[in-house]
Amino acid sequence: MGKQVTEMLKGTLEGIVLAILSGRPAYGYEITAWLREQGFSDIAEGTVYALLVRIEQRGLVDVEKVPSEKGPPRKVYSLNAQGREYLEEFWRTWSFLAERLEQLREGGKHT
Repeated sequence: MGKQVTEMLKGTLEGIVLAILSGRPAYGYEITAWLREQGFSDIAEGTVYALLVRIEQRGLVDVEKVPSEKGPPRKVYSLNAQGREYLEEFWRTWSFLAERLEQLREGGKHT
């Protein structure tokens, strides 16, 4: 199941990260650590950082540089209004897909 989960995550990781940020601001390592704690152990830290750069460029998050005890300042990401709208659309799409997949699993019955 590992490879299948990895492939499915590629299409949903952005929404997952935005959902994490809807709860509270976080920096890249915190997001990666939380994902690993939730069982997504194959996610590379670089994957999360690349995704954070993309969602920042698209204007879905606000970024604040916060001093770090070790090394350079950390970029702390928080979901902004545009990101919240995008996340709402993600959840609508997720619900639509989940319902259709459940119908297929049940043998194509329509509810």
